[in-house]
Amino acid sequence: MKLQLLTFGLMLLTGAAVSAQDTLNFPHLGEVLRFQPAMNQIIAEGAKIEVVASGFDWTEGPVWVPGTKEKPGYLLFSDIPRNAVYRWDEGEGISLYLSPSGYTGVDDYGAEPGCNGLMLDSQGQLVSCEHGDRRISVLTHGGGKRTLVDNYQGKRLNSPNDLVFHSNGDLLFTDPPYGLPNRWDDPRRELDFCGVYRLKPNGELTLLTKELARPNGIALSPDEKTVYVTQSDPQAALWMAYPLKPDGSLGKGRVIHDATRDVNKLPGLPDGMAVAQDGTLFATGPGGVYVFTPDEKFVGRISTGERTANCTFGGPNGDYLYLTADMYICRIKTNLVGLNHKK
Repeated sequence: MKLQLLTFGLMLLTGAAVSAQDTLNFPHLGEVLRFQPAMNQIIAEGAKIEVVASGFDWTEGPVWVPGTKEKPGYLLFSDIPRNAVYRWDEGEGISLYLSPSGYTGVDDYGAEPGCNGLMLDSQGQLVSCEHGDRRISVLTHGGGKRTLVDNYQGKRLNSPNDLVFHSNGDLLFTDPPYGLPNRWDDPRRELDFCGVYRLKPNGELTLLTKELARPNGIALSPDEKTVYVTQSDPQAALWMAYPLKPDGSLGKGRVIHDATRDVNKLPGLPDGMAVAQDGTLFATGPGGVYVFTPDEKFVGRISTGERTANCTFGGPNGDYLYLTADMYICRIKTNLVGLNHKK
């Protein structure tokens, strides 16, 4: 197995996988840990974690771009250190989609200059959380990039990390310091907190909360009454849930799960999330992807054995969960359909 994965990675690094992918017999990684019987209803027994691409530096921000009957959809994802976005097409493999992706300056900008979280807006345009340029941008259809937001009350954002769209067009996003070359201690930092924000379609930016030391992943429940936010603080590795009020503000947050005791025992920290149409929450964290039922019970973990940064639903039927796990792009078949899947 290690030889298979190494060969797969070398294919990408040498460019052989860019133009062709002559196999659908993917190697496997990790295992599915089932702590409660409900996990079997979410992921069938015997389901495997497939490695569909490899050889990257640090993968993040996966988003599935829907296709048509004539043309299949594809996966986009960030490689933050490489300052690039890559595209994966089943049966074809990897190709470079966008570079630079998050930093357009000329000086060195540390280890993670590229974009992080990716999302499609209502027009199908790619919206990116850019580390180096410290903004959220949209790649317009045929018109280049536009900046959606890059400051709060005149002070530059830290490094936007993850984002989610509300059905009313509001964009919710997190802003920890991980993209700054020296992170929290970077002299270029202008804000003295890490915030969770709401950007309205008219450009109005509101700070929703600054109570989390390191807000990271963000997601919405299917009824849009709950905002999920992860905290990637090793001293308080949490998944939080906040009531979303009718006026767009947040109510008092509550802890869904505390994984602090798993930090340093298992690789990774709470990070990105994906939500199924029934409300099941898939949340990356120490050891892989934690799975919570719609009533927020922790029932199992997709254990990759790698630092797993993010996940998203994709595939023609919206039932594959795609994972960015360190140097790997993985997927696993589920019995559910992703919240944003459109037939």
